[in-house]
Amino acid sequence: MKQYNVKTLAVIGLSGILFTACGGLGKMAKYAETITYNVDPNPLIVRGDSVELNINGNFPGKYFSKKAMVELTPKLQYGENSTPYEMVAFQGESAAGNATVIPYETGKNFTYSDRIAYSPAMETSELMLHITGKEGKKTKDFEPFKLADGVITTPYLVMNDDKALTSKHGFVRVTSHNSSAVINYLVNSSTVRPGELKDADVAAIDAFLKSNGTNPSYQFKGATVTAYASPEGEISLNENLATERATSASKSIESLMKKHKMQFDGTTFFNLVPKGEDWEGFKSKMQASSIADKELILRILEMYNDNSKREQEIKNLAATFEEIAEKILPELRRSEVTVNYDIVGKSDEEIIAMARSANAGDLNNAEMLYAATLTTDMNEQYAIFKKASETYPTDYRAFNNMGVIHLKKNESSQADAMFKKANEIKESQEANNNLGIVTRLNGDRKKASGLYNKATGGGDEVNYNLGIIDIQNGDYASAIQNMKGTNSFNKALAQVLSGQNDAAMTTLNQSPEKDTAQGQYLKAIIAARSNDGATVASALAQAFTLDASLKVKAQKDLEFRNFPDAVK
Repeated sequence: MKQYNVKTLAVIGLSGILFTACGGLGKMAKYAETITYNVDPNPLIVRGDSVELNINGNFPGKYFSKKAMVELTPKLQYGENSTPYEMVAFQGESAAGNATVIPYETGKNFTYSDRIAYSPAMETSELMLHITGKEGKKTKDFEPFKLADGVITTPYLVMNDDKALTSKHGFVRVTSHNSSAVINYLVNSSTVRPGELKDADVAAIDAFLKSNGTNPSYQFKGATVTAYASPEGEISLNENLATERATSASKSIESLMKKHKMQFDGTTFFNLVPKGEDWEGFKSKMQASSIADKELILRILEMYNDNSKREQEIKNLAATFEEIAEKILPELRRSEVTVNYDIVGKSDEEIIAMARSANAGDLNNAEMLYAATLTTDMNEQYAIFKKASETYPTDYRAFNNMGVIHLKKNESSQADAMFKKANEIKESQEANNNLGIVTRLNGDRKKASGLYNKATGGGDEVNYNLGIIDIQNGDYASAIQNMKGTNSFNKALAQVLSGQNDAAMTTLNQSPEKDTAQGQYLKAIIAARSNDGATVASALAQAFTLDASLKVKAQKDLEFRNFPDAVK
C-alpha cells in the first residue's frame, strides 16, 4: 500500500492560504494533487481474472469549493487503450446533488473499491486518475495524474498439471478360497458312514480335489476340522466323542487327497478343533424350529446351572418331541471340514504375452486392464485398453483409461468423448474428475468445480485439481488447503500469493519443478518479495538459460521492479 501526494509540503502549505478564499474550479484543478491517496495493492495485481483497486483518500480542509462537484474516475492506461473503473462523485457543502458532501473547513476522508476484468494488454500499464470538476454551468477536466503501477500477473503462472484418475484394474494374483463339507454321525458314534461320503457336499470336495489337487496354480494351505457332539450326553463323553469325530473326519478327507495323489504333510495339514457338546447350536436350531413352546423350553433349560441335569432334560424332551429327536439332535452330531487353498494367477510374463497376441480376449477383464500397466508405451497401453473395451463393453474402466491417454497427448476432444462414454456405462469418480480437467482446460471453471465435487472421495488428485481452480479464482487459502500433502509448483505459487514467502520457498525447493525454467522464475519472484536480491539475480539467470523467452517477460514483470539489474 502506497500513499500519493505529489505536491511538496511547501505547495500544500501555499494551497491552504489560497483556499482560504474558497476558490472555485480553477484553484481546485491547480491543487488537485494535494488530495491524498493510499492505493492498495500497489502495484495492482490480477486476482481471479480481475484487477481490484482499493483507495483510502483524503480531501484536505479549505480545498473543496462549496458549490463545486468533482467526478473521480480511475483508469488503467495501457498503450493507447484504457479501461475505467467506476466513477465516484463528491460535492461541496452548497452544491446541488446526491454525491458525498465534503465539508469546506475540515475536508474529509473517503474510501473507494472497484474491480475490472483483466486482459493481457494490461500487464504493462499505469493507473491514472481522471477528475472532472463542475460548478454551475462550468465544467473543467483536471490534469490526469498517476496513482499506481500495474498489473502484476503472477497468478497466471499457474501450471496445468491437473491430476487424472486411472481406473484400477482390480487384478489380484493370489486369491484365497475354501471348500467345505459336513459329516454327520450316529448318536455316540465317531464312525464315518459310507453314505456320508456320498453326500453332495463331500462329493463336491472329492470332485474338486480330483480336478485341482495337482494343479500348480492351486496351493493347498491346510484343512480345519471342527467337531461337535449333541448336548444330551455326558460332558466327558461328549468331549471325547468330539475329538474322535474330528480325527475320523480328517482321515476321510486325507484318504480322498491321497486317492488324487496330492502332496501334503499329514502331520501339519489338518487342524483338529474338537468343541465338545454343542449347546449353542442346540439353542439356535430350537429357535429356528416349529416347536410351539420352544421359547419356554429354552428358558427352562437355561435355568439349570448343573450341566448333567440339563443334559437329562434334553433327553426327556427328545423322547417327547419328535422334531428334537429326529431333526435337531442328529444335525449337531457332526464334523465341519474346511479345506483352504490359494489360487495363483498368471505371471506378468504370461499376461503381457497374451495381451500382445491374438489370444488377448482370453484374458479376463482384470487381467487385461492389468496388462496395460506392464508396458510404458502409451500406444501399446491404448491398444490393450481398446481391446478390453471391445471384449468387455459393459465395463467403464477401459474407456476412462483410454481417455486418460488422450489427455496425456493433449487430445482434449477425444479424451472428453471417452470420459463421457465411461460415465454413460457407469458414473464414476474417475471419469467425473477427468471430465473436470477437460472442462477447466476449456475455460469453464464453474462447471469443472461441479464435476470435481461429484468426484469427491476419489483421491487427493481431486482436491489438488480443485486447488488449481482456487488459484484461478483468487482463493489462495483454499488452494493451499486442497493441495496439502503435496510439494508442487502450484502449491508454492498459492503460498507466495497469500504472503507466505518462506513456506513457498520450502515447498518449491521440494517440488519436482524446482530446477525447471518456471520453477526458477517463481523462485526469483519469492526472493523479490522477500527482498533477497542475490537470489533474484541467480534464479533469473538460471531461468533465462533454460528458457530465453522468460527474459522478455521478466523485463516487464513488476515483481522485479526493485531489481532492474537482474533483468538486463
